[in-house]
Amino acid sequence: MSTLKEALAQRIPARREEIAALVREHGDTVLSDVTVKQVYGGMRGVKSLVCDTSLVDPHQGLLIRGIPIADLTRRTAEEIFHLLLVGELPDAEGLASLKQTLFARSEIPEYVWKVMRNMPETAHPMDMLITAIAILEDQSVFRKRYDQGMKKEEYWEAALEDSLNLLGKLPGLAAGIHRIRYGKGELILPRADLDWSANFAHMLGNDEPDFADLIRLYMVLHSDHEGGNVSAFTAHVVASALSDPYYAVSAGLAGLAGPLHGLANQECLKFVLGVMDRFDGPPSAEQMEEYTWEILESGRVVPGYGHAVLRATDPRFTAFHEFGRSHFPDDPVFRTVDVGFQVIPGVLEAHGKATNPWPNVDAGSGALLYHYGITEMRYYTVLFSVSRAMGILTQLITSRAMMEPITRPKSVSTKWIQDQVAVAEAQAAGV
Repeated sequence: MSTLKEALAQRIPARREEIAALVREHGDTVLSDVTVKQVYGGMRGVKSLVCDTSLVDPHQGLLIRGIPIADLTRRTAEEIFHLLLVGELPDAEGLASLKQTLFARSEIPEYVWKVMRNMPETAHPMDMLITAIAILEDQSVFRKRYDQGMKKEEYWEAALEDSLNLLGKLPGLAAGIHRIRYGKGELILPRADLDWSANFAHMLGNDEPDFADLIRLYMVLHSDHEGGNVSAFTAHVVASALSDPYYAVSAGLAGLAGPLHGLANQECLKFVLGVMDRFDGPPSAEQMEEYTWEILESGRVVPGYGHAVLRATDPRFTAFHEFGRSHFPDDPVFRTVDVGFQVIPGVLEAHGKATNPWPNVDAGSGALLYHYGITEMRYYTVLFSVSRAMGILTQLITSRAMMEPITRPKSVSTKWIQDQVAVAEAQAAGV
């Protein structure tokens, strides 16, 4: 059995040499062409990042280190973190060690809670979480060691320490924010006999085993999603400046707080509840079909359907959907999600404008949280954040281990692009 740090230390030298050889021998090989549409379209599809922790395949969905997420739905968050970072699942001793490590780092300074309690009553829960993480930056091992003259080869070690410290505290931070923001009572301390996800559920005030299992599943499914999504990419850019993990994660989660990224789950639940209001409960298939056509013909989109990369049902949606079916199939909110899944893809296909008519992960996740009493939809992105921090931090540690340079793409002006287009058109015309 080796600790997480020892497992990484064994693998990093060979990985560094592998990458160095690639650059040395094939540094001028062209990997991607860039179109004007991509430049003005958010760089979508431009291959310019390395992310070895996960990949999104258009048909298989999310792969964690090459393993389909559907094959990992019974795993714990600790196992997923180890897999993301090391490239393999931990053995029993390694898993026990990681659980103990995270629990040992779970204590949250009182000054953090003082700030949380003094934030405005209207503060968004994501504002509170980002603020709490930024406040904890004073504890950064990376910053202190860098100021002391840390060697570049050792950056990953300090980044790992910060990452474990932050991960150990995140469930307590998120649960405490829920209790403070929504008047749920006194803070609840973690228990040594519970793992990372179960402690999150416990500190939220619900010790029901099924709820703990949902939180575990939620943490697994949202843990990582390549390197180009807003939260991961933002954190990558910030950390590339050698800003420590606290700065990088708080920046990344500021991106996750956007309506086009992490707020999507609450928008999907609003849609589901709106359908129920419209029909005084779960709709029939005919009612859902009629309502979906009404939405599309008014120029709106159906929340939770479609995906920038996927061209099939998101396996993460499938995992959540199966959880709902097995635990509370008659719950009215879940029934509405279920009817939507049966009807909406067919309407979108008939409509003809959807590239992918299938549901993504956000289409049903909120309904499950709602069933267990987490009805404060603005809080859902905090849950997402706790999970996604695993992917953000494993990518960050890996970047420091590979001694990647600062991220600094070249920008050009619209005039430059216009000139390039004119040259290309002239060459095509044979002028």
